[in-house]
Amino acid sequence: MIVNRSQNKLRRRRIFNTASPGYTLIEMLVVLTIISLILGLVGPRVLAYLGESRVKTAKLQIESFSSALDLFYIDAGRYPTESEGLTALAERPTGVEIWNGPYVKGGRVPMDPWGHPYQYRLEGDHTPPYEITSLGPDGHGGGMQTAADASHAQR
Repeated sequence: MIVNRSQNKLRRRRIFNTASPGYTLIEMLVVLTIISLILGLVGPRVLAYLGESRVKTAKLQIESFSSALDLFYIDAGRYPTESEGLTALAERPTGVEIWNGPYVKGGRVPMDPWGHPYQYRLEGDHTPPYEITSLGPDGHGGGMQTAADASHAQR
């Protein structure tokens, strides 16, 4: 019997020595479960911040357009017409004698954070002479929270 016990010990050592170190299936499932729980808790929060940051970016770009439109007004003596639109800030419109543009960085009017063009409307005799609007992620008017339109009117 002594021989059998020693032979069994040798066999066990050989099995453990030849086995590759690694993870068991249960250990992998536990790790995947923990990772999925973390992503389930953190993921929606990160996506909400992303949506809010796009709205803030649109508002900052609209503020930049407002400043550029004021510079255009100082040089040309008028705001761009609706047909000229915001492209008048990047390209000299016909009939404007004094134009010290481009008034926007890069010499082109950027799209809103969702890839849609900004809407420019000249209000005429109203208190704010123009309105610049981003239609938001859906590309249509209206919406709620992060799907709401970002707009700004300037005097």
